[in-house]
Amino acid sequence: MTASAGSSVADRTTVSVALGRRGYDIVIATRRLDTWANSLNAWLALRWGMTTSAGKALVVTDRHVARTHADVATESLRQAGWQTERVELEPGEQTKSLAIVSRLYDALVGMKADRRTVVVAVGGGVVGDTAGFAAATYARGLPFVQIPTTLLAHVDSSVGGKVGVNHPQGKNLIGAFHQPLGVFIDTATLDTLPDRDYRCGLAEVVKYGVILDGEFFEYLESHLDGINRREPEVLRHVIARSCRLKADVVEKDEYEVTGLRALLNYGHTFGHAYEALTGYGDLLHGEAVAIGMIHASRLAERLGRIDPSVTQRQLDLLNAIHLPTRLPETCRLELDSVLDRMRLDKKSLGGSIRFVLPTRIGQVELVEAVPVDDVRAVLNGVL
Repeated sequence: MTASAGSSVADRTTVSVALGRRGYDIVIATRRLDTWANSLNAWLALRWGMTTSAGKALVVTDRHVARTHADVATESLRQAGWQTERVELEPGEQTKSLAIVSRLYDALVGMKADRRTVVVAVGGGVVGDTAGFAAATYARGLPFVQIPTTLLAHVDSSVGGKVGVNHPQGKNLIGAFHQPLGVFIDTATLDTLPDRDYRCGLAEVVKYGVILDGEFFEYLESHLDGINRREPEVLRHVIARSCRLKADVVEKDEYEVTGLRALLNYGHTFGHAYEALTGYGDLLHGEAVAIGMIHASRLAERLGRIDPSVTQRQLDLLNAIHLPTRLPETCRLELDSVLDRMRLDKKSLGGSIRFVLPTRIGQVELVEAVPVDDVRAVLNGVL
């Protein structure tokens, strides 16, 4: 598979992630979930030269989409000749645990899974991360497909091969890199997505504009009505461009060793700390990231890296798409507790906190050893 900016035919767009033998396609379609197994068969033919679909699939989903999107995806598999089993999980970050992964192992053992059994995740990022980690670690690795059903999963967690679960002391501390066989995105799944969850996905969309593409940020600023009304044409462009931007980074830094992929974590050092300290529930991930982006931008201002207008544009856009830009009054956090959580962040080295900070809209840098007094000053102003 070769990299492409995204090829389109009618209501179907394909973004390719070029990672050699681990490369895969992201298919973005509208109202095509009932035929998605055709894409799976094509992916298997490319990866293994398989021309038949007589295999087994474990469909992992949650109760929010089990009777809707998961039913459609499972029926598509059955119509294509697949033997299927299904596990339905509870929604929420609490599901991302080793106990739930063990439950998925039990299901795989029960269906006598082999290394060509496909794990299919139908749901949001929690389902994808958890099912993906089970696939990465069962029998030293099973093929894995993402069918994300939330905007956050469409543009972020389903792309790039990061899978994992949470530890009580931090988000995503237990995980692996396990690239999917493919990703199938049907924008119609957003029709049933609650408004709060839709807004959370937009936080990651805005992030891509800030860190990688100033023109895309301008597109978001000029298409607020279409974004807020979930217009299909606007959504297809937003999702395809976000996936392309993330794929470009993943292709250059698949295992996060050069520091380039760490740039995708803009806003996450603050945001992950807020999520963990509020128990992975009071703040949804996208809400925490939106707040974290503003706090990271304030830190960049304090360090003299940007002028206030860069932060203001982010504030204006996030407010226009109805995302929070400050911690709610109910979140009473201790400054030292936030700093301790930040030191657990994957970008931290030797106890020193590194931050992704903007230099302008469309460009950020990974900044080493930010003085803790400056971080404290920012936190004092927002906690």
